Amino acid sequence: MDATTPLLIVDAANVVGSRPDGWWRDRAGATARLRDSLAPVAAAGLPPQLPPPVEVVLVVEGRARDVPGTAGVRVVAAAGSGDDAVVDLVAAAPQRRRLVVTADRELRERVTAQGAEVYGPRWLRDGTTPPGGSR
Repeated sequence: MDATTPLLIVDAANVVGSRPDGWWRDRAGATARLRDSLAPVAAAGLPPQLPPPVEVVLVVEGRARDVPGTAGVRVVAAAGSGDDAVVDLVAAAPQRRRLVVTADRELRERVTAQGAEVYGPRWLRDGTTPPGGSR
């Protein structure tokens, strides 16, 4: 993708873990469902904050490490910490608009220090930004 295409980086473990829907019984399956729900975002974006086209990257780790990419979603299997992989992706694209989806407070601080925008899992699910500026 070129420098004008926004980069949406999703912390899979954090987003999957944000809903008590039984994900812990099948982490890879829950991650694959998240990946599939992200596929339309590449072409459609998440208006109004994120118009299309978008490069979507899902960072996976642990038991979900073997979840493959699919059309519209590049999957990056973290060699170690998923948080470190997210930070590395943000750092590797300083010229682009970078949006990170996570609720992890430490990760939020690490990526905003590099100029990335941060949104919570709820924004990814329903496109809302809570009042008070905390996305």
